[in-house]
Amino acid sequence: MSSVKEILTRKPVSATIRLTVPAGAARPAPPVGPALGQYRLNLMAFCKDFNARTQKYKPDTPMAVTITAFKDNTFEFTVKSPSVTWYLKKAAGIESGSSRPGHVVASVLTVKHIYEIAKIKQSDPYCQYMSLEAICKSIIGTANAMGIKVQKELD
Repeated sequence: MSSVKEILTRKPVSATIRLTVPAGAARPAPPVGPALGQYRLNLMAFCKDFNARTQKYKPDTPMAVTITAFKDNTFEFTVKSPSVTWYLKKAAGIESGSSRPGHVVASVLTVKHIYEIAKIKQSDPYCQYMSLEAICKSIIGTANAMGIKVQKELD
């Protein structure tokens, strides 16, 4: 719970911007430039900070970014790891999921693949209070919805 002093000293927010930007490839061109430019935010500062934070990821990995723009033209941002569907498609080696999930199997993954993806996703802010088992169950549900079959071991 926030204290009264914290509430009174918060900066007024002008906008919350959500973008998907490739890791290490933030440039003042679209989609970043127009989205930040309309709030008069410093594009180069965002690009430098974002590229530094996403240095550990493979280039062109799609990263979800939430930017909070304040009325005094300053900003802060959080970077989430890539989506579960992106990880599942990379692990399965497919471009897209099944057109008929539940009827047509697009690919097969093992529980070990799911566990490794869950360990990565556990660092995300919205997953930090979930158990690893709960994250795995969520990922298995996403895999089933994409037409990816999850087995104990590959045959």
